[in-house]
This record gives sequence, structure tokens and C-alpha cells, in this order.
Amino acid sequence: MKKANIAIIGGTGIEAISSDIGEPMRIGTPYGLATRIFLGEVGERTVAFLPRHGINHNLPPHRVNYRANVYALHSIGATRIIATNAVGAINPEFKPGDIVVPHDVVDFTRMRHGTFYENAPVTHVDMCEPYCPEIRFTLIKAAQRKGLKAFEKAVFACSEGPRFETPAEIEVYRRLGCDVAGMSTMPEAALARELEICYATACFITNMAAGLDQHLTITEQSEIAKKTAPLLEQLLKDSVIHLPEKRQCHCGQALRYARFKG
Repeated sequence: MKKANIAIIGGTGIEAISSDIGEPMRIGTPYGLATRIFLGEVGERTVAFLPRHGINHNLPPHRVNYRANVYALHSIGATRIIATNAVGAINPEFKPGDIVVPHDVVDFTRMRHGTFYENAPVTHVDMCEPYCPEIRFTLIKAAQRKGLKAFEKAVFACSEGPRFETPAEIEVYRRLGCDVAGMSTMPEAALARELEICYATACFITNMAAGLDQHLTITEQSEIAKKTAPLLEQLLKDSVIHLPEKRQCHCGQALRYARFKG
């Protein structure tokens, strides 16, 4: 099996990047079959690309097999995952088309398998920095090099989906300090941490969240996604090229003090 130590998990609108990267493969895991993974080269680095919702976008966020996807990337050697997410803006400073690199997250999902550690050893990973600071820094610098408007901090409210949030829910998220709302960063970020994989995401704003806009349609979201996708693809590739060869963050030691020894 070919190996790649950098992976991209592409969200809504980024599926087409697979045609630029290369050959597909399917990987079975103890948690089921992962979404099709594409392997190819970006610069001088081998990269795995996994379209989160499938190449034809046929998987809704609550049906994505997050455990299988993250485990499959781990099995081919991925130690870093750069993700993308289409999100709605709760913070009124954010506008459709903007790029946001979140630093924190609140998990409002209810029905997803959120851990690899269902049994002993009882494992509690540290999530004080849920998104890898090294990848976040690389994404922010890549956005600056590309002249993109990118916000360097945001709290991500992750909801279950597949419906959009209600205005009252968005108001609750706002009062809790959340800046953007989406449906697919969790449990991805937590699962990556449990396997000591660096993980961060570049979000692009597709709409103002419920209550800040009169109505929400997937058509409008798709149009923004199509316009933003080429810029986001360049951001991702630039980030891959400029990631340091060796990790200098603490993500790779996440299990060192996480296991209960009794």
C-alpha cells in the first residue's frame, strides 16, 4: 500500500481536487470502509486526498464514517490532516467568500461515534488546542501569500445536520461565543487527536447563518463554493508545500498522558 504523511480532507465544493491529485483506492478498516482516497503529488510531497462527502457528494454529514476515514488515513502513514469546511457565519464581521481558520470548537453533535477508545485502556485526550497550531499557522501564512482575506481565529459550532440550524439555535451558539456554524469538523478533530495526528481546518463562509439571513438554500451555498473552491485549492497546495518537514507541535504526543492506568 502506498504511503502519504500529509492528507487533505475536502469538504463541500472541494471534491474536484481529486482529479488533480491522482489514483484512487479504497481502504477497509475495523470501523468499516473509508471514503475513496486519492494519492498524488503536491510539489515534492505525496498527499492523500479524501473527499469527506464522497466524490459525487452523496454522503450527508451525519452519515460520514468519520472513524473509518481518519483510521484509513492513519493506516497509510498520515501524521497531518488539513481539512476544509463550508460554514455559515455567526460573527457579523465574517461575510460569504471569506476564509476562516478556527482555533476552537464546540461539539453539538449527538449521534456520531466520537472515539476509537470504547474500552480499556480508558483514554482522555487533551483538547485544549483542538486544532493543530502548526497547521493553523501554515494555513494563515499561505492565505497571506495568496492575498486572501482570512480570519485567524474563530470558534466553530458543529451541529448534527443535515438540516440547517434554526435562528434560535444560532442565537444560542452566538451567546456561547461561537463564530461559525458547520456540520463536519467533529468528531474528525477529536479522532485525529486520538491517533496523534495533527489536524486543522480552513473554513470558507458560504452564507450568513439562520437569523442573520432571511433564508438558506443549498443552491446559494453551492454558488459560493464554486467561486471559492479554486482559491481554496491553491491555499491547500501552498500549505502542503510549506509545512515543516518535522512536526514541532505536541499533537504527536497526545496519548502520552491520556491513558488511565488505575
